[in-house]
Amino acid sequence: MKLWAVLCMALLWVDLQNGACQQVKRRKDVGENRIRPGGKRVKARPTKLKDGGGKGQSLLTQVLDKGRFLRLGPSLTMTPGRSMELRCKGDSIGWSYPAFLDTFNDSRLSIKPSDKYSQLILTSPSAADTGPYSCWVIVCDGSECERDHDRSYVSYIYFTDKDNLFVPSPVHFEIVYLRPDRPAVVPCRVTNPQAKVSLHREVPPEEFPANGTQLTYDPTKGFVLQNPSPEYQGVYYCRAATKGTPQISSKYQLLYVEVPSGPPFVSLDASPKSVGGGDSINVTCTVLGEPEVDVSFTWSYPGQGHRPVHIHTSWRLVDRGMSHTTRITRSVLTLEDMETNDFGNYICKSKNQNGETIVATNIVSK
Repeated sequence: MKLWAVLCMALLWVDLQNGACQQVKRRKDVGENRIRPGGKRVKARPTKLKDGGGKGQSLLTQVLDKGRFLRLGPSLTMTPGRSMELRCKGDSIGWSYPAFLDTFNDSRLSIKPSDKYSQLILTSPSAADTGPYSCWVIVCDGSECERDHDRSYVSYIYFTDKDNLFVPSPVHFEIVYLRPDRPAVVPCRVTNPQAKVSLHREVPPEEFPANGTQLTYDPTKGFVLQNPSPEYQGVYYCRAATKGTPQISSKYQLLYVEVPSGPPFVSLDASPKSVGGGDSINVTCTVLGEPEVDVSFTWSYPGQGHRPVHIHTSWRLVDRGMSHTTRITRSVLTLEDMETNDFGNYICKSKNQNGETIVATNIVSK
């Protein structure tokens, strides 16, 4: 009898323990109200997002309010006027942002580094601040530092403004060059990725719908023309609409380019062809190139550093027929009252973003 009583007591004790364990292990689901001692009911605090970024995770975050962060993805839509604070984890961080903020040395933008992260703050953002914001880790080896491309992060941020569907531009009439060997972009970007945008030519009036192949639209870039040809030349504008009245963008002049990319194509000419002592001479270095590619010149000549010379550089766009546009850049070296030591080789070195070309001519006494 005693043995049976002991066995019953043991079974009862086991049941009580299981129930206690179940109560201890039960956790409140996320979002449930929790009860503090004293009977006061409070809401659970939102989970904080850690700044630490593992492999494949962005280290670029937006500070929402005190203690809350949002890890940024490829794009983000915000309301103009409300200050934006971004953070990028690391003790040495580089930043890039829309060029508009650099053009006017905008005081609304500030970057504050610290030991654990770098902070970018933009106060009173507007539609014009729409664009890519990126950060990256800078790695150094002694005095040499470089960007770590494996730890670079970018997010395209739209500051949506119903009164400015297009990103405002300081240029109201922009030239877009068409080349047969690369796509061309009509840069009518929008502040609302949901806006419906179309491309229009003024004369003759025509709408060019995006077809997903030859002509596509990217709200972060504009209209992309995959295979430009001379028939696309003319004055264009973009039209955007959401729910309200449609809006018109700035105008774009599309010009077809004849000269392919590459180092400068240079010619050198002296005038007059034959000179003697006491005469004056002009040596002209001419470059035929792409319309928007700048060219620099360097001269070498007899008596350099001892004889005063005048060097004048200028450029202009030229229509070479068949709707082809070319940029002609000239540097003219003028030397007056020639002396014996001024005869010899005159060397012109021209340079652009694709390389350099050196040409020379020999000036002899007649």
